Amino acid sequence: MNFISQSIRIDFQKSICFSLFLLLSGISVKAQKDENSGSLRKQVGASDNNNERSELLFKLGEYYLTKPGELKKDLDSADYFNQQAQQISVKTQNKLIIGKSLLLDAKIERERKNKTAAFTKIKKAISYSERNKLIQQAGEGYEELSFTYDNDPENFEVRIKLKEKALQLYKSSGAKLKQASVLKDLGEIYMNRDDADKSIELLKQALSVYKAAKYKEVQGVYSIMANVYIDKADYNEALKYGLLAEKTALNVNDTSVQLSSIYSGIGMVYYYLRENDKTMRYWEKALDIAKKNKDNGYVRTVANNMSTMLIRQRKFQQAIDMIKEYKVRYPIDDKEFEKREDYIIFSTYTILKQFKNAEVYYKKLVSYYGENAEKNNERISMLRSFIFYHYQTKNFNAFYPKTRLFDSLTKKNGNDMLRSENYFVWFKADSVQGKYLDAINHYQLYKKFSDSVFNGEKSKQINSLQIQFDTEKKDKDIQLLTQKGKLQETRIANDMIMRYVFIGSLLVLVLFAALLYNRSRLKTNANKNLEIKRQQIDEQNEQLKKLLAEKEWLLKEIHHRVKNNLQIVISLLNTQSAYLENQDALMAIQNSQHRMHAMSLIHQKLYQSDNVSMIDMSWYIYELIIYIKDCYASEKNISFNVETEKIFLDVAQAVPMGLIVNEAINNTVKYAFPKNTKGEVNVSFKNTGQDLYQLIISDNGIGLPKDFDIDETESLGMNLMRGLADQLDGTFSLENKNGLMIMVTFRKKTEIETSNREV
Repeated sequence: MNFISQSIRIDFQKSICFSLFLLLSGISVKAQKDENSGSLRKQVGASDNNNERSELLFKLGEYYLTKPGELKKDLDSADYFNQQAQQISVKTQNKLIIGKSLLLDAKIERERKNKTAAFTKIKKAISYSERNKLIQQAGEGYEELSFTYDNDPENFEVRIKLKEKALQLYKSSGAKLKQASVLKDLGEIYMNRDDADKSIELLKQALSVYKAAKYKEVQGVYSIMANVYIDKADYNEALKYGLLAEKTALNVNDTSVQLSSIYSGIGMVYYYLRENDKTMRYWEKALDIAKKNKDNGYVRTVANNMSTMLIRQRKFQQAIDMIKEYKVRYPIDDKEFEKREDYIIFSTYTILKQFKNAEVYYKKLVSYYGENAEKNNERISMLRSFIFYHYQTKNFNAFYPKTRLFDSLTKKNGNDMLRSENYFVWFKADSVQGKYLDAINHYQLYKKFSDSVFNGEKSKQINSLQIQFDTEKKDKDIQLLTQKGKLQETRIANDMIMRYVFIGSLLVLVLFAALLYNRSRLKTNANKNLEIKRQQIDEQNEQLKKLLAEKEWLLKEIHHRVKNNLQIVISLLNTQSAYLENQDALMAIQNSQHRMHAMSLIHQKLYQSDNVSMIDMSWYIYELIIYIKDCYASEKNISFNVETEKIFLDVAQAVPMGLIVNEAINNTVKYAFPKNTKGEVNVSFKNTGQDLYQLIISDNGIGLPKDFDIDETESLGMNLMRGLADQLDGTFSLENKNGLMIMVTFRKKTEIETSNREV
């Protein structure tokens, strides 16, 4: 379980979300797409109306303020034109332009980093607007005042109050787009406050107002909603809104850094779903957009995201090198961002158990965020890494209080995945401490919450499929009714023709009527018979569907329970091993645990997939080797090369196959490389012909003794592998050359062969 890397993902996604308010906080930025300084200057020169001139001068000031980049000359130009507009509007008593120019003056001071001057001028602008009943302008003043407070949690309440005041004034003035913008900002604040439900409520209100105003550029709102659902560990909804954000951005031709944020967010959803290829594809697109926009902050953010994928792939040094490289190539002046990168490096050193290096970064993070990460709005992610650090360093006096605090925080925001991972580390700490009853309790809680996340996602997918099915059914019903209407019109036309024919000849009328009646009666009887048969077929189909669904559910439930029972037995054996001192007995228990884990992986895959009878062996072999590596990670210096094709086997062959891999890898790790020598193990599983498969496990270790005779050996592992190969109806062979090579060749059993054998 990668406890650290997922917390890194949440941390950096929040930084992406927070920067969105700068992109979407107002409509004025978009205005400059429609006008430029040249045309505005010409209009100013051609105008002889003072009210018109003051308004054009104000627009010029606004243009230079919102111009991309932070050049001093642009701010000076904005200030110059704004002062000109203000002087003319004072002479003409144009209260609206006076109110606007006072607020623009405050914005210029804020861009110049003169926070105190900006605060004073905003207050002045608000006071003027309220005295002169400029309702919308007063709302803009309160909204601007909220931007003077940073994203520190201590400022959340005052920012919310200012936003709500602005929202009230925008409603009074009827400014729909302003209302939607404030609702979006409030939703983002509540997201950073870890109040996901309130955030979603406000963001949906923002979407509703934007829709009423027929405003299409709502990709930013969808992106924030995706991030909120990520925090809730609801990845189905997160992916839905992330893809909506992407679709909307492409439809409105948005190629700004906002698109980079959207791509990064979608990549993060796939990261949690362990879709590594899709994750990297979206992060590469995000990095490309950020570089094209020359935004170093976004470039660094996406690069740090990519470093977490390297951590997942256990390429730890590459991850650290990537962060340091991008620091040099794309410099930014942001202490908060630097601390987040320190956090990744700290977490990586903790995983590597390089505690001296980790301690340096731990002290920096504690100094900046607090002992319990209570400062600067990074509590959950930072606290999570502190917990893992204390566990690794066996500082249990600090570990347990933080674990309890973390559980209460994740319980509040409803993130079952984070709770389950917290319980898993808690269980491991209890086991190390010898608190076996607590360990079992926390392990059960870990299983409960991890299973709830899985089952929750599955139920959402089923509901989605059901809605899709119902929609398609309604469309077919509408199409059928249309066809019936056309048929009815044809019948009416035929009846008219028949009336004229009846008038022409009484005899033909009688004969035709008799024939029509007879055919109608036959048709009615035939239709009745067909309807009865159709109903019988439909009933049988429904019964078969129910039986099939029940069978699949029962099979998945059986596999699920078998897997859980095997895990419990593994835990019990682990607990029992604490009371044993005999090394042979401990080794026997450990071997039994490995074999049971090999079997439990099969049952886990079966209940998690739609196919309850076939196992993807490429996935299975990879997961089994990862587990064995983790078991000996601190003792052996061995690298593994895995080359497997995507091959599916049924349970009858997957179980012996998995046990053979388990025995071979364990024996290689324990005996092939004595005294912790460096070694290499190659695992290959391929299709060598029609339904013929070959498993090869080789190493460059010391090999078998020269006098080794496989027919006379008393090794349980060797005899077990030979017996399992016979169970596969295959061949088992050894080759002792520059190490040991184990080869198993067998033929895949088809469903027909399996059913015949059972008979």
